[in-house]
Amino acid sequence: MQNELSEQTRKILLIVMIAGCFFSTLNQTLLNVALSDLMNTFSVSPTTIQWLATGFMLVNGILVPITAFLMKRFSTRQLFISAMLFLLAGSVVAACAMNFGMLLTGRMIQAVGAGIILPLMMTVIVYLFPEERRGAIMGKVGFAIIFAPAIAPTLAGFIIDYLSWRWLFISLIPFIVIIIVLAYKYLMNVNEGAKSKIDLISLIYSTFGFGLLLFGFSSAGSRGWDDGVILTTIGAGLIIIFLFCQRQLSSQDPLLNLSVFRYKMYSMTTIINVAITIIMYADLILLPMYLQDGRGFSALDAGLLLLPGAIINAFLSPVTGKLFDKYGAKPLFIFGLVLVALSMWLVIDLSSTTSYVYILVRTIILRIGLAFITMPLNTAALNAIPRELASHGSAVNNTIRQLAGAIGTAVIVTVYTLQLTGTSVQVNESYANAASSTYFYMFLLAIVAFIVVLFVPKHKRTMPAQETN
Repeated sequence: MQNELSEQTRKILLIVMIAGCFFSTLNQTLLNVALSDLMNTFSVSPTTIQWLATGFMLVNGILVPITAFLMKRFSTRQLFISAMLFLLAGSVVAACAMNFGMLLTGRMIQAVGAGIILPLMMTVIVYLFPEERRGAIMGKVGFAIIFAPAIAPTLAGFIIDYLSWRWLFISLIPFIVIIIVLAYKYLMNVNEGAKSKIDLISLIYSTFGFGLLLFGFSSAGSRGWDDGVILTTIGAGLIIIFLFCQRQLSSQDPLLNLSVFRYKMYSMTTIINVAITIIMYADLILLPMYLQDGRGFSALDAGLLLLPGAIINAFLSPVTGKLFDKYGAKPLFIFGLVLVALSMWLVIDLSSTTSYVYILVRTIILRIGLAFITMPLNTAALNAIPRELASHGSAVNNTIRQLAGAIGTAVIVTVYTLQLTGTSVQVNESYANAASSTYFYMFLLAIVAFIVVLFVPKHKRTMPAQETN
């Protein structure tokens, strides 16, 4: 396939898919700073409004494990256009929402499209470009993936302050329509699709196992870890996922091929991926909570503080992609994690008077560190496995990211809440102390990830045991 398509065709295909991924990622994070406004608009509780984020993550997480099958069953063009149509339909439903239920339905429809696009694009890159070029290409993709959440808080804050929450969805619609038209006209098939029978038992295990686990961890932050529903849900989810994994390992045509973990580099990048995802998600939640609740900043002010670091992160992504192709993964991971650990250490002693500039500089350091890790991490994982396992490797990678995000968010919110309720100091200081204590645990997690990186092999692919003998 790498030789069958011209360079111009590859560029067009990549541009269309990156545009789709950009708006999918933007949509996923655009609503975060609007939750308080929507809670008042629809007169619902914080636990209920959280479902706009939890529900999106739940549908996304359930769908991602079956993307490997979808990519085998349907053509690239069919799958991408279908994903964008789901994104469009969900945006229209959400923009017209007359009640909270309708808004939540729109978000879940959007999540169906978002769950398909990213793993599809990762797999297409593996098929389109040789291993020695993937770092640079992933860097360009990373620009879109990182730039979208970079501008989302500021953009959403502006829209909420000066327009209406409906414009968070209305503004997406014309762009999605344009991408669908471009895809219909220019998008070529990397995979034509073939008749393939799905393993219904594996599908049921996947849907209920990952669904229950994501629901349990996503709800634990608000309901509490000792809640009977949470404990039952997580326990049942773990049992079903265990059954799912057993079935995949014994199947001749698994829904999700877990043999990707036979490759040392893939397994080690997965461990690092979990730690980095938890840190990244936790910071995106913890810092705005400290800024808005503890310091009295508006949603727009908090978004503006996050913006410079995120933009630097996005523009560094193509650079780190080229560095990956030249030097490999390990040096980038080491440098990136040193900066990530430093950025966590810098905020383990926050107060109600910590300067705005100090937090801004610290956030820029974090984002520079993440630029050297996030996309190189994905590239190293996919380079570590054979091309025929690319769709499964991408699906496994994204499934684990969803789980890590849900688990990390729940754990961090719980730790933060416990620290907050356990203090007797004045309100502003209590928020600062709770954030500081939580950041200390994130600093320890960064240290653990750094230790793992030291054992990452220098070469690009480590074969499974039976291939090296």
